[in-house]
Amino acid sequence: MDSLPDHCDDSISAASTSDVQDRLSALELRVQQQEDEITVLKAALADVLRRLAISEDHVASVRKSAPSKGQPSLREAISMSCITNGSTGSRKTSHSSSVSVARKETLSSAAKSGTEKKKEKPPGQKEKKEDSHSNDQSAQTQASPSPQPSSQTLQTHRQTPESKSSAPAKSIKKSLTVEKPHSAWESSDDSRNKLMRVASTSKLISKVAKNADKHKDVIVSQAKMSTREKNSQEGEYIKMFMRGRPITMFIPSDVENYDDIRTELPPEKLKLEWVYGYRGRDCRANVYLLPTGEIVYFIASVVVLFNYEERTQRHYLGHTDCVKCLAVHPDKIRIATGQLAGVDKDGRPLQPHVRVWDSVSLATLQVIGLGTFERGVGCLDFSKADSGTHLCVIDDSNEHMLTVWDWQRKSKIAEIKTTNEVVLAVEFHPTDANTIITCGKSHIFFWTWSGNSLSRKQGIFGKYEKPKFVQCLAFLGNGDVLTGDSGGIILIWGKTTVEATPGKGAKGVYQISRQIKAHDGSVFTLCQMRNGMLLTGGGKDRKIILWDHDLNPEREIEVPDQYGTIRAVAEGKADQFLVGTSRNFVLRGTFNDGFIVEVQGHTDELWGLASHPFKDLFLTCAQDRQVCMWNSVDHTLEWTRLLDEPGHCADFHPSGAVVAIGTHSGRWFVLDAETRDLVSIHTDGNEQLSVMRYSVDGTLLAVGSHDNFIYLYVVTENGRKYSRYGKCTGHSSYITHLDWSPDNKYIMSNSGDYEILYWDIPSGCKLIRNRSDCKDIDWTTYTCVLGFQVFGVWPEGSDGTDINALVRSHNRKVIAVADDFCKVHLFQYPCSKPKAPSHKYSAHSSHVTNVSFTHSDGHLISTGGKDMSIIQWKLVEKVTLPPNDIVLDIGATKVPIPASENAVQSPAHLPQPFNEMNQNESVTGSSPASLESNLEQSAEHSEEQSEEHSEGSSLDPAEPSYEEPSNELSEEHSESTLTEEQQDNSPVS
Repeated sequence: MDSLPDHCDDSISAASTSDVQDRLSALELRVQQQEDEITVLKAALADVLRRLAISEDHVASVRKSAPSKGQPSLREAISMSCITNGSTGSRKTSHSSSVSVARKETLSSAAKSGTEKKKEKPPGQKEKKEDSHSNDQSAQTQASPSPQPSSQTLQTHRQTPESKSSAPAKSIKKSLTVEKPHSAWESSDDSRNKLMRVASTSKLISKVAKNADKHKDVIVSQAKMSTREKNSQEGEYIKMFMRGRPITMFIPSDVENYDDIRTELPPEKLKLEWVYGYRGRDCRANVYLLPTGEIVYFIASVVVLFNYEERTQRHYLGHTDCVKCLAVHPDKIRIATGQLAGVDKDGRPLQPHVRVWDSVSLATLQVIGLGTFERGVGCLDFSKADSGTHLCVIDDSNEHMLTVWDWQRKSKIAEIKTTNEVVLAVEFHPTDANTIITCGKSHIFFWTWSGNSLSRKQGIFGKYEKPKFVQCLAFLGNGDVLTGDSGGIILIWGKTTVEATPGKGAKGVYQISRQIKAHDGSVFTLCQMRNGMLLTGGGKDRKIILWDHDLNPEREIEVPDQYGTIRAVAEGKADQFLVGTSRNFVLRGTFNDGFIVEVQGHTDELWGLASHPFKDLFLTCAQDRQVCMWNSVDHTLEWTRLLDEPGHCADFHPSGAVVAIGTHSGRWFVLDAETRDLVSIHTDGNEQLSVMRYSVDGTLLAVGSHDNFIYLYVVTENGRKYSRYGKCTGHSSYITHLDWSPDNKYIMSNSGDYEILYWDIPSGCKLIRNRSDCKDIDWTTYTCVLGFQVFGVWPEGSDGTDINALVRSHNRKVIAVADDFCKVHLFQYPCSKPKAPSHKYSAHSSHVTNVSFTHSDGHLISTGGKDMSIIQWKLVEKVTLPPNDIVLDIGATKVPIPASENAVQSPAHLPQPFNEMNQNESVTGSSPASLESNLEQSAEHSEEQSEEHSEGSSLDPAEPSYEEPSNELSEEHSESTLTEEQQDNSPVS
């Protein structure tokens, strides 16, 4: 294939790729449809079998008495468990969240006895009478038969008018007609025989399959419909639908009128305080020291400016997805960062782009490349010969397009395809403004930039061995180019002059003048120092070598094996240097004194999180098998331990003495929380453990597994001894979350198929059949994502996997939610109304896997999945002030400062920060360096604006305006000059 022309190769590749993509899409669609069908079938079958047992309790009462208008108790029994075919009488309620509800009830006492049956109406007639209903109601009505186990497992349509004027006339007429006892209830041998057949399980299963196949298109479409639109009140419970599965939640007795419940934004807000971790595993050249004394690096969608002497962090939060590369302007103040493409919660693309920003004020200066770059930004560099006026960028497309920008004008000057091979670095020549160099897999290209054109000359290796990868670039003072490659070789490329052609000047050609064997393994990074000497970082040998002006090795030091291989090297203060490693460490070291760890984090997907019951500590565990104990006050790592297998969940014993950690294999470990010693090991099943939860007094431990069971243990000796107590069996899918009651008698659990079940522990871990009996139970913790008190957190149209974790604060004021769209939400507690408003916060660039409040509710910890980040948020309460005042949050105190006394002004050349894509746009820090611009910006804004109700953003005239098609202006805080985070964030802490 190498001999084919480029265009031929590209066309073949494009055609085959397109065909494969189409086939893959079709297969994925079929798989999704089948998954939806299976989920509904399993759910319906489990529901039928459970309700078969429940119906036994009602058989006697239904046989003895006939229904009438004057018997509310019997009517209540019917509404809870009876299956009917057709429409029932309407129980009036003052308000309801929808005009009509499609009940998806299953087998009942009426079905079991066969003595009573609602009058059947033809489907066509039913549809005719409900023409005036909303689209959601209509779709629901059509879809409702699909999950039913048989034609005898029937449905109820209940009219619940929102007001007298909102119910259609036909519906009212129908409702009045159905109230008549003789039309509502009839008994016949035919109906009895039909209903009795349902008791056969074998027939039930076959009918489920047949009915689901008949309506499979309806099931799929319903699964993708809004969950919230289908929430409605029916008597004593609320019903929500998730992928076609009804979820019933009983209303607690202390709720007198459900419609009086109001869910508002919580007064508390979150402020990003600290980010744990660094992205070194798959990035390069992304650690630098700024003149402010701060180390700049990135993780997730946050660029961190960390002052290691003062132990403070500031954060640039303009990005909407993973930051992948970083370049520092020659003035050492302005910074360019590039991000990958992403997708928002509605499936709209978040376009890759480059943001240029000021490291002092954290103000966004320019956003470049929206709609230009594909997949992501691979590498970038500021020009040096013209004082950083231009920026060159390589994207992650197949062609690895090289673009040159006048970044201040936001104009693209030149663009050209580089190669289909991987490109690892791009740099402007420091003295020749017209030369750009790129390198990567088996190549180095020297580009001559003239106007809007770029011409390429390939580096010729000649007699020297051609490396598999040219990994990095640097420049000598005389203009020669240095390259480090995968063979451990440093090559010096000198420019030679060839004869001038008529009408043109002399041309320069770069040729190899010298070769140096530098490292065993690859030369991964080159760093030119201020004094003209050179630092090189090796991959395999993990050595950092200092080279003198003649490129003779002078000093060397080896990075210890536990830190991983070298990914980035930068010059530090005095004789220090900074090192970023493949195991996500940032080290500060010297050749004499060795290394100090400044930043560290996990190196694989992160799920387990637990907060200490009374200390400012929290624990994390991840797929990298590491267990880490962090101090939330000092922002330091207390200890770390390597397990035999990946950890997935954790919980502290209430005494704080031990912590239990569940793994992917069914084993769970108990560690001493201080010494990290292993206390005990146990095994429950052979599948992943998803939740560990101690009871409030620490005498019991519940272990939720992917084998659908909850294992119970009696705990003694302050968490050091465990004996099996029982096992909760009844879930039809894997356990996702569970919580204890304060008296240790009950457990509430959620599963992967959206069940909410309750368990009586003293009675032998029995399933509580009548779930309405549990509606008034208090829960020590609230981490279940499904339940009456929290169902309002679910987004519209959810497929049931959009929320990964939920936690209620200890003071029971707020709920924090971790979602699949990189967001952390803060809701009011309880949250019992659909479409509840929330404060939304962005910093993660992957699904947020877990959230936990610290013991005092002063902070919230959130963990990222693929981004491997741990983010600490400070909980702050909103203070209402006169419009001319601003707030400084110093520690825990709020200090109002009249705007008239604020004589500080922002530098004139800095435009205001962007707000167009991210509410956490620029300032969440604690350094005095950003005080000036922050105070002025804060004074311009009203604290009372709500991010959920802000419909647009008007940028400052000085800002370059652009529109990101996938931004979340209508949902997140998108105000005129300052985002919510900037208002609440203090430049001083």
